[in-house]
Amino acid sequence: MKVNVAILNAFVDDHRGGNPAGVVLNADALSNEQKLNIAKQVGLSETAFVSQSSEADFKLDFFTPQKQIAHCGHATIATFSYLSQQGLIPSPNTSKETIDGVRQIEVKGNVAYMEQLAPKYSDPEGDHERILGSLGLSQQDVMAKPVIANTGNGFLVVGVNSIAQLEAIQPNQQEIEAISEKYDLIGYYVFTTETNVEGRDASTRMFAPRYGIEEESATGMAAGPLVCYLHDYLDMDKDHFVIEQGYSMTPASPSCLDARLSTNDGEIQSLIVGGVGMASRFEEVEV
Repeated sequence: MKVNVAILNAFVDDHRGGNPAGVVLNADALSNEQKLNIAKQVGLSETAFVSQSSEADFKLDFFTPQKQIAHCGHATIATFSYLSQQGLIPSPNTSKETIDGVRQIEVKGNVAYMEQLAPKYSDPEGDHERILGSLGLSQQDVMAKPVIANTGNGFLVVGVNSIAQLEAIQPNQQEIEAISEKYDLIGYYVFTTETNVEGRDASTRMFAPRYGIEEESATGMAAGPLVCYLHDYLDMDKDHFVIEQGYSMTPASPSCLDARLSTNDGEIQSLIVGGVGMASRFEEVEV
């Protein structure tokens, strides 16, 4: 049996760059083993499989080439952008079911936004030096101690002082994987408040070797924890953030992530993260 896979670049920045994800529609008859096999053949960081749901408008299963993952930001944006382009979205306010529950989705023109949960934080106490060492950083390079932030998936948020330091990072993927395993993280989200494009709030890099991703160009589920960190730890008193990612990769793949917070008396209640998905090609794989 052959399966058609749409490849879309999610979080494209002014019609360029973005992070490619695979999207498979009508995946109800596929087993998890078959989905993993397809994701391996496609070879992207994540592939989304869309099925019918009794709890939401769509059921989404996300697979890396190594394993299933509860949520994936850029694959969600890719999927709902593609569904919208195919005329399959029932209304601008829609929803997805995942293995971790139901999340709301908003589609506004060519931009899709996904709901994330209020943040939870923890301190990887005792491992701060090890964490910095895994990135080749010293205490002088960072603006604050590393924090684990979770709005649905856990990420280690690390802030450096400049784009030059962000670009100079030499990640020790084996150490990052070990630390991510210890704290049950997707990976590291490293940022600086110095940006390539004026008016944005942070420039970032994401490392997730635990899921077979050495680095990727746009990570919607990491942008959520980051903007909560910017609000709660760096006292950025605002509810709209624009994050750039992929500029420091080789080769560069510029991406733009739009995040909006819902707060009550300064406390984050929920958030949405969105961006543009643009179709690039189609593949046919054997199951």
